[in-house]
Amino acid sequence: MVATALTETTSIVDDPRRLVSLEAVHNFRDLGGYRTDDGRTIGWGRLFRADGLYRLTDDDLDVVDALGIRTVVDLRSGPEFDQHGRFPLERYPVAFHHLPIIDSTWMASEIPEVDDTEDGAIEFLTWAYGDMLAQGADRFAHAFGLLAVPGSAPAVFHCAAGKDRTGVLAALILGGLGVDHETIVADYGLTQTAMVRMRAWVMTNRPEMAERMGETPAFMLAANPQAMRNVLEQMVADHGSVRGYLSSIGIGDAVLAEMADAITV
Repeated sequence: MVATALTETTSIVDDPRRLVSLEAVHNFRDLGGYRTDDGRTIGWGRLFRADGLYRLTDDDLDVVDALGIRTVVDLRSGPEFDQHGRFPLERYPVAFHHLPIIDSTWMASEIPEVDDTEDGAIEFLTWAYGDMLAQGADRFAHAFGLLAVPGSAPAVFHCAAGKDRTGVLAALILGGLGVDHETIVADYGLTQTAMVRMRAWVMTNRPEMAERMGETPAFMLAANPQAMRNVLEQMVADHGSVRGYLSSIGIGDAVLAEMADAITV
């Protein structure tokens, strides 16, 4: 029975519809296909998670246009937004919201000392996501509310790599709708291969970005699924469930129902 459940989880997470293939954006993924605990399913083409949409090429924008994106929520910090730019609204008008989850990246902040190993990466990410949930609670609530507004879908939310801020918000949305934790963890884990794609692309196309990545400790670039599992387990310990955490930051049943109506079938 357990093996069957794991096989089903792997099958839906690895669905070929999940990754939206683009030239310069490497972690644009559909959150469709995941079952909620009330028997519904998140619809394909309703909600997407992504990395830096400021890099979209003209051909990429044609793909985004075909998706019918109406809403973009940018989770990056103010300095990142100012330095790198934003979604190309001039060429593709959408309802655009800049909503920084954190005020500065970890490279510019004090962080715990960890070993630059896989275990160190798990330790760091577990701390970082927990800190993000505590410090950015009102911002996550705001983002959740924006994406639940009737008519906002199809929508996409993103940060720089589509890994951390985006990964935590995706976990909150999926968990809030009752998607099981192993599916949430597996979906987060897809970012591991996205980071490989991003590294390969920047080496050829963005040497200045490759230099920044080279200066970044490896534990900051990791996307080990165990870190997300740890965070979800801590949320259950502290709040009883993901929904319990959402309730504690002001996201109650009404907003969850609006979200479900917006993106599930």
